[in-house]
Amino acid sequence: MKNLLFTVLLFLAIVPVVQGQGIEFFHGTWAEALEKAKQEEKIIFIDAFASWCGPCKRMASQTFPDPEAGSFFNANFINMKIDMEKPENEEFAGKYPVTSYPTLMFIDATGKVVLKDVGAKNVEQLIQTGQKALGKSDKSVDYEKKYNEGNRDPQLMYEYVRALNAAGKSSLKITNEYLNSQKDLSSEFNLKFILEGAVDADSRVFDLLMKYRKEITKVTSEQAVATRIEKACRNTLRKAIEFKNETLLSETKAKMKSALPDKADNFEYNADMDYYLATKDIKRYLKAAQSLQKNEIKNNSAQLHDLVIRITRAFPEDENVLDQAEKWAKSAAENGGLPEYYMTLANVYKAQDKPDKARTAAIKAKELVGDKDPNFKMKIDFFIESLQG
Repeated sequence: MKNLLFTVLLFLAIVPVVQGQGIEFFHGTWAEALEKAKQEEKIIFIDAFASWCGPCKRMASQTFPDPEAGSFFNANFINMKIDMEKPENEEFAGKYPVTSYPTLMFIDATGKVVLKDVGAKNVEQLIQTGQKALGKSDKSVDYEKKYNEGNRDPQLMYEYVRALNAAGKSSLKITNEYLNSQKDLSSEFNLKFILEGAVDADSRVFDLLMKYRKEITKVTSEQAVATRIEKACRNTLRKAIEFKNETLLSETKAKMKSALPDKADNFEYNADMDYYLATKDIKRYLKAAQSLQKNEIKNNSAQLHDLVIRITRAFPEDENVLDQAEKWAKSAAENGGLPEYYMTLANVYKAQDKPDKARTAAIKAKELVGDKDPNFKMKIDFFIESLQG
């Protein structure tokens, strides 16, 4: 019961966005989101919410942080949270008006609404809604009919592969069929085909992407190639996790290191954390988290705070994890000075059965909040009261 209360309070007090845990939300502008959706050929998922909305907060605390929801939405969508009542979002709210909260919108790269749904969802319902959105934007069925009728026109096969990728379906069979029929892979069209078809790092097509990387970059762009490489490595990572295959894990890390060395270390640490979370290997999970902190996060208070949330959600009852969380949470609170950071520290202390330290940290958080956020202050009071029980 103590650990359950710890988790509930942690979710109530703070709802950060954490890489590798739950849905990762994009923090750029709407124009940047549209451009990103175009580059990655994804739909944009919008959580249109209001700060006072109870069901919105429930989704933020219970549904969005779920690893299953994160795995599905991070792979298939550009995800954004938009407070529809903030002045800076007035233009968006005018173009995409809502009457109830939360409203979930799926918008393609052209700005067209693919699907709109109202009301809070649990994890299963949210994933079903996302699958429905992908189905509505699935143009592959049109190409599939022509393909099954025997049409092997190169442009049709290329568009078929693009449509399969956009719908989250496997395109490897079509890609290999086309490339195997080609004698010269260095033509501009075939180079673009290789780029489009390289969706998995553990594939011959990805190896072709690496072989013709310079040529493909010339006919597309460095950003397009880098985006495809990273996406392919993440897809293979998901397969490694799904099948608990450490060989695939090693392969995708090695290919990331070879292809994008500047991103390789960060990818490796996060990949290890995701994999060892799935395999429940606490020791290796914590080692990966420590490497991430030491080499990437260092003393950045915001990222350190997010890392604390991430590891305590992963293994909320492990003493070694909590001991490490305490050190990082204390550093983030003392250096960052935000009330949220002190409440995270307080929750870690509570999980360690250190009520006096938890109370001290919570009182500090309350002092920092002052009268700026009555709701947050009320949650802190509730937390302090719970320590007496």
